[in-house]
Amino acid sequence: MPLRISGNRLLQTPKGDVSRPTLSRVREAVFNIWQMEVEDCRWLDLCAGSGSMGAEALCHGAASVTGIEQTPKAIAVIEQNWTKVGQEHQETRILRGNVITRLPQLAGEQFDLIYFDPPYASNLYTKVLALIVSHQLLANDGEIAVEHGARDKLQLPPGLTLRRCKTYGSTAVSFCYRKTEERP
Repeated sequence: MPLRISGNRLLQTPKGDVSRPTLSRVREAVFNIWQMEVEDCRWLDLCAGSGSMGAEALCHGAASVTGIEQTPKAIAVIEQNWTKVGQEHQETRILRGNVITRLPQLAGEQFDLIYFDPPYASNLYTKVLALIVSHQLLANDGEIAVEHGARDKLQLPPGLTLRRCKTYGSTAVSFCYRKTEERP
């Protein structure tokens, strides 16, 4: 099934129920909220699915996009999509595997913007957010957007603070930042 992103660019999605692409209105809302933050940022796309959020970040001028995805069919689609929209000066990489085991391998790196969209019924939220905090993957001025069911309450680990939560029908996106000594 094709999917359209910024500039009317057409992307592919994995066949079957391998992924649940972020709804266009949710994608548009996230990029409206982050419009001044994306250019030249380091973007991390967790549970990347079709790679539409990373592709959108590339279209908005992200310096680099890193994704984690475990499904081989989805990875092939992500690579195709990111190659299609990325520019020579932009870095992209996709790490294959479970997000819980792959995140620690990013220790020592920091990302300005992180988009996390796991299957809503998964038990990944608390574990992944705790790993992001413990490995200091979020830059001091960075932000995480966590997509989840609108009825689900997100449990944040110490070190993350909720900035705002937006609801779009049955989908919610919680925007969180890293709590530091300088930033209450």
